[in-house]
Amino acid sequence: MIVVENMHKHFGGFHAVDGASLEIKSGSITGLIGPNGAGKTTLFNVIAGRLPPTSGRVTMAGEDITGLPPHELFHKGLLRTFQIAHEFSSMTVRENLMMVPAHQSGETLWNAWFGRGKIAREEQELLKKADEVLDFLTISHLKDEKAGNLSGGQKKLLELGRTMMVDARIVFLDEVGAGVNRTLLNTIGDAIVRLNKERGYTFCVIEHDMDFIGRLCDPVIVMAEGKVLAQGSAADIMKNEAVIEAYLGRGLKNKVKSA
Repeated sequence: MIVVENMHKHFGGFHAVDGASLEIKSGSITGLIGPNGAGKTTLFNVIAGRLPPTSGRVTMAGEDITGLPPHELFHKGLLRTFQIAHEFSSMTVRENLMMVPAHQSGETLWNAWFGRGKIAREEQELLKKADEVLDFLTISHLKDEKAGNLSGGQKKLLELGRTMMVDARIVFLDEVGAGVNRTLLNTIGDAIVRLNKERGYTFCVIEHDMDFIGRLCDPVIVMAEGKVLAQGSAADIMKNEAVIEAYLGRGLKNKVKSA
């Protein structure tokens, strides 16, 4: 689905991404982990078109998408969520979902004046789809709640729901567990697995919770200092000496060994 080749992203003299290469297979839930400052979110931002690369190449299903802006990638089915959820806080949960699909008839002045019947039919279809998404995510009881009133975990579910309002092919999830209690995190994990198994979504997940990564992700890719350090199953990654050192540092690693 996604191939990243020799990707570099520099901010002045700082090399946030420094020659990273990786593949995300179609139909997988791929984990992307690494210590803080490893370059994970910067790499997400480059792939998703929020930052231009310094050099390197990204392809999606064989098509070169390097440097394409987010709105073009959105239409190709590449979506991402954020560590801090981006909701329309004064709108209801249902309205947040209905806002997502592009090219709605009501967006043009002509249709607003002369195509009200078409707009009404589209809104009913969007309403039906939004309610189906809310049922899928088990948050129908929140449909009329202002999005700004949701908890952190509920906002993460809403962001996941927004990806379901369009034909997403691959979704990049940035720290989906940040600020989320264990019960809601399990609900989010269940939804991700169902979307993967039942609807064929491909996911790439940045997360620090290794229990969550171990439950959902195969393979797991590890980044450190802007480079890809290792790749494998979660079990193999947890035993990898280079990964342990990247997370803990050599001194702490030796303490762990001697304990």
